[in-house]
Amino acid sequence: MTGNGNLLSNPIFRYGQATMSAVLIAAVAFSLVDDTTVRAVMLLVAALDVVVTPQILKRAGEQAAADAGPHDV
Repeated sequence: MTGNGNLLSNPIFRYGQATMSAVLIAAVAFSLVDDTTVRAVMLLVAALDVVVTPQILKRAGEQAAADAGPHDV
C-alpha cells in the first residue's frame, strides 16, 4: 500500500472490491434466477461493475487525498 494510508489509492483494493461484487452478482444470477433475460442483465451489470467501480473508487481516493492536504498526511 502507498505511504499516504488511503485504502482507495491501492489498485488491489479497488479491483478486488469490484471483482468480489461482480462474483456475487454472477453467483446469484446463476443460482437463483431462472429467467434468461434477467440473468443476462445481471451478468451485464456484473461486467460493468468490474470496469466502472475501480475508476470511481480511484477518483474518490484522489479526491480524498486532495482534500487531506499536505499537512494531514
